[in-house]
Amino acid sequence: MNSHMNIFTFVFCSAFLVLLVSGFSRNLPILSFDEGYSHLFGDDNLMVLKDGKSVHISLDERTGAGFVSQDLYLHGYFSASIKLPADYTAGVVVAFYMSNGDIYEKNHDEIDFEFLGNIRGKDWRIQTNIYGNGSTSIGREERYGLWFDPSEDFHQYSILWTQDLIVFYVDDVPIREIKRTEAMGGDFPSKPMSLYATIWDGSDWATNGGKYRVSYKYAPYIAEFSNFVLHGCSIDPIEQSKCDDAPNFASIPNGITCQQRTKMVSFRNKHMQYSYCYDRSRYKVPPSECVLDSKEAERLRGFDPVTFGGARRHHGRRHHRSRPTETESSSI
Repeated sequence: MNSHMNIFTFVFCSAFLVLLVSGFSRNLPILSFDEGYSHLFGDDNLMVLKDGKSVHISLDERTGAGFVSQDLYLHGYFSASIKLPADYTAGVVVAFYMSNGDIYEKNHDEIDFEFLGNIRGKDWRIQTNIYGNGSTSIGREERYGLWFDPSEDFHQYSILWTQDLIVFYVDDVPIREIKRTEAMGGDFPSKPMSLYATIWDGSDWATNGGKYRVSYKYAPYIAEFSNFVLHGCSIDPIEQSKCDDAPNFASIPNGITCQQRTKMVSFRNKHMQYSYCYDRSRYKVPPSECVLDSKEAERLRGFDPVTFGGARRHHGRRHHRSRPTETESSSI
């Protein structure tokens, strides 16, 4: 009887969490731009549309552009629908991320989505990363292709950040999970952060290590944002002692389900192009939080035998600026 009850409880709880998480971003309030964000830089290269809930940021020869949340947050669920520029986008970087670098210059935290443009006929790529307590020397980058063209339509990109867990989502599909471990110490982001969105010229590194640069004959490059969700623990920047909206913060899920994990594994098997955990040219011993999978290691070695096989490079190149490879388009 107890075993049947335990199975029922597990199934019920899992099903409930699936409903909660999969519909989470859709059930949270959508903010207008002025309710949640402020202009950061770029002058007229940031344009709020008439509905007040959408914004365009653009890159041209003069400048890029960006915006920042009006509040600092300690944990929460943060999301936006984004449509990226089309055609030739090599060297263009669009970022949707959390940071406190303006407050903690030498020991800042970050949680990053970076979208890396490409030459015509090659796909956009996503890079995710985290830093904690200024741990920029221990990059925890991962890079992926996508199962769709992110320049054709809007797609939802989300970050779940709790005391012990960070999850990156694309259209409610988790693509990466980072669990806090004791060995990570302060490398896990733990201080209040703001939300940012920017577009800028990353010609020096973003596409094939800087081989392909931004071509301004295709400018302006316009990234479109809408469906803003800022649902978390907003913190007074002076006191930084308690959440302003703790009851709402309590509704944020603190994990992913078995069904979601299956989707995440499928995504990573099909679309992951780089993971710091397997970068043998960078780490002789992987960082302590890495849990290695032999099949994943074998697939990545086939993708880039120099980086993931530990062979010596013929010339220098930063580990996370590895050669982009066109990934086969497929659905999850």
